[in-house]
Amino acid sequence: MRPTDPAGFREAWDVIERFWDETVGRARRLDPDLLHESVDGEWSFIETLRHLVFATDSWIRRAMLGDPSPWDPLDLPWDEMPDTPGVPRDRDARPSLDAVLALRRDRMSTVRQVLGGLTDESLAGHTAPVEGPGWPESRSYPVWECLACILNEEWEHRLYVERDLDALEGHTV
Repeated sequence: MRPTDPAGFREAWDVIERFWDETVGRARRLDPDLLHESVDGEWSFIETLRHLVFATDSWIRRAMLGDPSPWDPLDLPWDEMPDTPGVPRDRDARPSLDAVLALRRDRMSTVRQVLGGLTDESLAGHTAPVEGPGWPESRSYPVWECLACILNEEWEHRLYVERDLDALEGHTV
């Protein structure tokens, strides 16, 4: 998960998508109410997916593609993020797995499109600052850094939910 060229980023994304497909299949075998349950104070499965939508909206749609306000009402920033005008933070929302997965498919498709057009030159480039409040802050970022952030978020959060699914598989609601 530390690619250095466009082909490496595309290959890493293939791995991410394949592993998430397996993880979602595992989650679908649980009682749907369990997907809203926190394990040891961590985000639930659904909240984690909502956070990953937020990460993609922030680093890909805002920072890289220039959308000043890309967030969906179900996006979920990290808990310590200060309230920011226009950025949703509804911790009480309880969307269905299918509703969140529809958002995820859309955002994952956006990442795949960005990676599909990635060249050595664009990977070495920088983003243009996006005006207005939001996350990340309005400044220029190295393109590789935005993409590496998404890979890291996807990889690490999948490990967390796999750990939590282990705990949830023995529970009933």
